[in-house]
Amino acid sequence: MGFRIKIDGSTTIELKEQSITSVKFRADIPKDSNARSTDLGSTVEITGKILTAVDGEPFDATKELGKWALVPAEKADCYRKATIEVIAASQEVRKYTYPNAFVVDYKEDYGNEAGVGTFYLMLKQKKDKMSNITVEGGYAV
Repeated sequence: MGFRIKIDGSTTIELKEQSITSVKFRADIPKDSNARSTDLGSTVEITGKILTAVDGEPFDATKELGKWALVPAEKADCYRKATIEVIAASQEVRKYTYPNAFVVDYKEDYGNEAGVGTFYLMLKQKKDKMSNITVEGGYAV
C-alpha cells in the first residue's frame, strides 16, 4: 500500500509513495455526547521519511511542509487544499480532499542510527468547512 499527498496553496507540495509510511484519518466527535453532535471535526495524521537527494534527483518536499507549518493564522495561506490518495495494487482505494486544511502539528526527528530523518504532520479541516471534505475511490469493477 502506498500514499500520495498533494498540497496546493501559494506553492505546491507533493510527497510520493517513497516518503510516506503511514496515514491515519479520524472523525473527531466528542466522546461525552449522548446524541450525534454538531461539533464534528476531521484530522489526518501523516508520518514518513525525510529523503535526501541522490544522483541528481530533487530533494523531497518535507522542507516545504515545515515552512507551511510556520505560516501564521493571519495569513490566508495557512489554509490549503490537501489531497491524500491511498494506493493499493496500482489502484486508488481512497482519495480524501480537505479543501481548507491547516497544520495542527509538525515535527521532524533525526538520529544517528536510522540514517534518515522522519516527519510527523497533523492536519485538520477548518471547522466551518467540514461539509466540503470529499471522499472518493474504490476498486475498479
